[in-house]
Amino acid sequence: MRIETEGLKGREIKTTENGFRAMGAAEADPLIPTAAVIRAIRQRTYDTATYTLSLQKAEQQAAYAYRPGQFNMVSVLGFGEAPLSISSEAWRKDSFDHTVRAVGNVTRAMTRLQEGDILHIRGPYGRGWPMERIEGRELLIVAGGIGLAPLRPVIAQLTEARQRFGRVEILYGARTPADLLFTDELQGWQEYGLRLLLSVDQVPGEETWSHNVGVVTTLFPRITVDPREAIALVCGPEIMMKFVVLDLLKRGYAPERIYLSLERRMECGVAMCGHCQMGPKYVCKHGPVFSYVEVKNLFGHIL
Repeated sequence: MRIETEGLKGREIKTTENGFRAMGAAEADPLIPTAAVIRAIRQRTYDTATYTLSLQKAEQQAAYAYRPGQFNMVSVLGFGEAPLSISSEAWRKDSFDHTVRAVGNVTRAMTRLQEGDILHIRGPYGRGWPMERIEGRELLIVAGGIGLAPLRPVIAQLTEARQRFGRVEILYGARTPADLLFTDELQGWQEYGLRLLLSVDQVPGEETWSHNVGVVTTLFPRITVDPREAIALVCGPEIMMKFVVLDLLKRGYAPERIYLSLERRMECGVAMCGHCQMGPKYVCKHGPVFSYVEVKNLFGHIL
């Protein structure tokens, strides 16, 4: 069998009798995926859906563990492989979620799959959000569009152990109200004491919208967490993150307290192909989450 991505085209992948080696085996090649079953598909917006998966073998799923902010390499046979962030609660043991916008070959192919179909998974990979560091601190979460998906596991942990964290403010922006993710969960987050501010770039004439209109940084004058204390977690389109960081720096956030998820260019997930290399760092290995101080000298090349 041959699994192809742009960065690993032509590499021969050895498989076991059922096609894929068991994930977690001590001798496992990190480039060998394992089969995962689609347990449920939930449409979030007109072009975005959450796929609930579990590894085909129960013992593999029982051993599978991940941290908020990590990602899997997900493949659809015949269409290739793509890095997808994990969007479910990190303590869930029987399954895990990927919330996916259909924008490329792999993700568009996923829209044609149904419950019970098979995907293939490698991972989890990468360095996630700094959960230990944010305990006891005030927290500012800034998300744009699909960028809320990698932050959802963080928010789940905040609500599960609310007493372990300080004040939390979530600023979430999208193109239109129809592009907002997890709309069924937003009210619940506020019931746990998380302050939520919403903004959209535009409101089509037929829609009703009672929140802010404008890019997400237009919400910044309403932030109340202390910039001298709070840690900022940022994920979204690259141009959005650029202006968010510039505004946070102006407001007194130290570079080492601003964290970004740079989910791009990843092909192999294991720092072998070089596609995601930026200077001395590999996004798939040293990230995808970085503090701004780690990448500020490369910022102009990244964003």
